[in-house]
Amino acid sequence: MHHPSHTAPVFGTPTLLQSGLTCWRIERATRFAPIVDAAAYFAHLRSALLRARHAVLFIGWEFDTRIKLDPDHPLPGLPEELGPFLSELGRRRPELSIRVLQWNLGVLGTLARGTTPLYLMNWMRARGFRFRLDSAHPPGASHHQKIVVIDDVLAFCGGIDMTDDRWDTRDHADQDARRVRPSGHGYAPFHDATVAVDGAAAAALGALARERWYHATGERIAPPGPPAQDPWPDGLRPLLRDVEVGIARTAPAYHGRPDVHEIERLYLAAIAAARDTIYIESQYFAARCIAEAMAARLREPDGPEIVVINPDRAMGWLEEAAMGRGRDRALAHIRSADRFGRFRIYRPVTAAGQPIYVHAKVLIVDDRLLKIGSSNLNNRSMGLDTECDLAVEAVPGHAIDQAVTAGILGLRHALLGEHLGVSPEEVARTRTHTGSLIAAIEVLRQAAGRTLVPLDGPSHEVVPPLSEGELLDPERPEPVWRAVLHALADKRRRRADLAQSLSNGKSISKG
Repeated sequence: MHHPSHTAPVFGTPTLLQSGLTCWRIERATRFAPIVDAAAYFAHLRSALLRARHAVLFIGWEFDTRIKLDPDHPLPGLPEELGPFLSELGRRRPELSIRVLQWNLGVLGTLARGTTPLYLMNWMRARGFRFRLDSAHPPGASHHQKIVVIDDVLAFCGGIDMTDDRWDTRDHADQDARRVRPSGHGYAPFHDATVAVDGAAAAALGALARERWYHATGERIAPPGPPAQDPWPDGLRPLLRDVEVGIARTAPAYHGRPDVHEIERLYLAAIAAARDTIYIESQYFAARCIAEAMAARLREPDGPEIVVINPDRAMGWLEEAAMGRGRDRALAHIRSADRFGRFRIYRPVTAAGQPIYVHAKVLIVDDRLLKIGSSNLNNRSMGLDTECDLAVEAVPGHAIDQAVTAGILGLRHALLGEHLGVSPEEVARTRTHTGSLIAAIEVLRQAAGRTLVPLDGPSHEVVPPLSEGELLDPERPEPVWRAVLHALADKRRRRADLAQSLSNGKSISKG
């Protein structure tokens, strides 16, 4: 049963972003730049790291030191792989502090994929490095935030993990030799998103990351001194300038620290406030409270359209067993409420029809709210796992927010253009012509090639009630052995992928 305080949205307020309710803090960013897909993110991150002078703090679910940051543009004298690159960076700048904090059970996944522990130990011993594992969470929970803070003046926060199977371009080509695991085996196309911010917003994320480090290690880190230079990547164009950014979190209660449900409250407040369109990209679609809130809006004669972009299936048989059933239940509940035909859920495919795995966590409500972060639409992200999202809002009636409105719509059209294989301008024109985002998608969808494909109904014969709990997606802490099962399932999936690729004579696996 959900605690009542978890589901209390902020109704009737002039703004959705409310400090202490739907977000932790609201801080100004001089530059706010969403980054779509990991190829761009890793390249921009490498550029920023080369300008770091005082402190770099990585907070993540999982790291793989063998991934290449920018395979298209190697730099003379610098290693391409993450671990050796950071080691060389520390050697060149002995005054630079580099700290890496990873969820402790994320190591199981790392080991299951074959990362050599001795290599990690060598990296950890390098001068200026601190690599620590974070076990400061209830049993069964995970630390799922993905944050990088550089000198407290630039921060990246979103859904992209610095591990294998993530790198891909916005082309999501069917055959891409660069989309390869450190083991040498290929993986499927992968769609993701993160955000870069500077100014006070970056400093706030630095404070959040240092607090995480303290709770995990007991070490207090002082904020870095004034930066020697601006680490903002040259090629990264801001979507918005001089904008207020809401930082929203999820955290379970642990050792006297209260639970935090800002992300859930922001989702519910945004769904309740939507006028025309709710657009979502998420790895999962299984959060009970979100499904109930959407169903309530769909029952209204003049409620908003809802468009969800999901992957075809979850990764791994165990995860699919849990999240697939959760999605079936949520969809059955929502479709029973969709009396006016305003709900659609799609999966993206490549030019050859191969599924593109959706890992992005994006919420766009009308032309008013944009949120990108680490939280999925599952129960864990609403209360059990540690999450962090960034959001910007165009306050209705404020003329100064016209640029924010244009930026939010521009990103929505760019994302849909990526999925549909058309330009953002074509998406915008079709949306204006049809007067409906769903109608625009249906006009632009192709029978073959790069497009969005409607997801079928429930794949299981019996759909349990929406309120039923789930093995890997609980609303409260569960036994830790389930995380071990998750890692073993991931290892089994990868072995099956390898066997399939060998039998097909190809290097690309389902991934």
